[in-house]
Amino acid sequence: MQRTNTAQGRPRATVGAGANRWVVLVVLCVSLLLVALDATILHVAVPSLTEDLRPSSTALLWIVDAYPLVCASLLILFGTLGDRVGRRRILLLGYALFGIASAVAALATEPAVLIGARALLGVGGAMIMPATLSILRTVFPDRRERATAIGVWTATAAIGAATGPVLGGFLVENYWWGSVFLINIPLMALILPLGRRLLPESRGATDGPWDVLGALMAAAGVLGCVLGVKHIGAGAPLLAPSTAGPLLLGAALLVLFVRRQKRRPHPLIDIRLFSRAAFTTSVGCIVIGMLALVGLELIAVQYLQLVLGLSPLETGLRLLPLTFAAMAAGATGSYTLRRIGPRRMVGWGFLLTASAVLLLTLMGQHDRPLLLTAGFVLLGFGLQTTLFSAYESMLSEAPQRSAGGAAAIGETSYQLGAGMGIALLGSVMNAAYAPGLASVPGVPAEASRAAANSLGEAYKVADQLGGTADEALHQAARNSFVTGLHVTLFVSAALLLVGALMAQRLPRIMECPVDPEEAFDAASAPDRDAEPAGVVEPARAGLPEPPVAPEGAGAPRVPATREAIEPAGSGRPAH
Repeated sequence: MQRTNTAQGRPRATVGAGANRWVVLVVLCVSLLLVALDATILHVAVPSLTEDLRPSSTALLWIVDAYPLVCASLLILFGTLGDRVGRRRILLLGYALFGIASAVAALATEPAVLIGARALLGVGGAMIMPATLSILRTVFPDRRERATAIGVWTATAAIGAATGPVLGGFLVENYWWGSVFLINIPLMALILPLGRRLLPESRGATDGPWDVLGALMAAAGVLGCVLGVKHIGAGAPLLAPSTAGPLLLGAALLVLFVRRQKRRPHPLIDIRLFSRAAFTTSVGCIVIGMLALVGLELIAVQYLQLVLGLSPLETGLRLLPLTFAAMAAGATGSYTLRRIGPRRMVGWGFLLTASAVLLLTLMGQHDRPLLLTAGFVLLGFGLQTTLFSAYESMLSEAPQRSAGGAAAIGETSYQLGAGMGIALLGSVMNAAYAPGLASVPGVPAEASRAAANSLGEAYKVADQLGGTADEALHQAARNSFVTGLHVTLFVSAALLLVGALMAQRLPRIMECPVDPEEAFDAASAPDRDAEPAGVVEPARAGLPEPPVAPEGAGAPRVPATREAIEPAGSGRPAH
């Protein structure tokens, strides 16, 4: 690959000559697979872990949440740091830290040690996730090849997230809870030397000092917002100090961070990205897509286990069609994007997902395997189609010099969407579930109030009551849960339709800039015809005017030249 220059004339690092970009993609996908696995693999190990370490309820909450909280809060910090000091360097450090933290977590004998190890895993994950996406942006400068690579990348993320509970259940049943962390060590021992040997180094804009204060403000702001959203998802009132405090502080810090970036000559994140409709819309679509996916998966797991009575392993196997459909969507995403364009792909993906959600409203208290499989296949394919195209459009809108910051924004929106999905859809579920248990015949009022907290709690209360009250409370709780599930699905479908409307702001065609750097700078210029401040016309300054070139003789080069890949049926031949 040839070395190029930005519009400002700064040198831009590129991948080393002879680097096999498809081998690089494999290394990056293995990295992402480990991070995605670790986000979900611990969930099935919680009962065994609790029996062994005996953590308090607060400690157990931090054991589960330390990883996603720390990871989400540090994505912008490490994403922009990678742009300055080298993305490969940050990625390799993330590998090493992830392996060390996994060993500490596997051998932990105290809850505090496990919490600290999970936090270190979050730091390692925050180093790895944006670096993989920004390196991918660098080694695949051609948008058509990059679309294929992002399809593989997003499919890998789906595989990791869905395989985590299944693999975790197998390891816990056959070994001990620490084995869910121990499997990271040999993989990291393999990928660290491979990454050092095969991955290219790349940097973005290196002018000016790195804004340490701005990076810390962004980290604290995202941490506050995610923490507040998680408290809402756990059932805390919105106006409670533990909820409103972090939310308000986090939002204030993020506002100050944006204002600071606008004033600085060398900002961490180019705020001009958000002035581009395609970038902002893509980020919004990622949030809505993750909001629907994570919230629905959480409720689906409860439905499969508590209503249909499936084991954790059976539940994981029931969700595999969703994973396979997501893999298929990622594998075919590049071809689909070239054929129909980002606008249709994201919009139709949302509509397909909304149709799947409405189909799942036919679920009741009895198992309907074919219906569930069809719904999960449509859900996985539709959401993965949406997420793939949104990620690809977002990354293609950002110049290579800002790839780390853009990747961090995308991953942060992913994490925020996941947290908001649990909070919003969980709150809707609880609001629809609780009224059905307000007055159950033969059940004391105090028992009814306890049962209204969750379906699992209702089953415990019913077992303690015994007799006819036991059966009455079991039946009422199941009925209320299914009613709440249907309400939640309708709300989710409405949100997905909002996402489909948002997608209309995306480009109709897949545009391939000849020089993405110059295209971005040209499109972000405030007014090309405006006279710059301090510039005086030659005639006013008493200088001779420059000669006018004759028509057709060497017209100036337009930096924002684009090659457009027309959607199928547009009436123009596709390139």
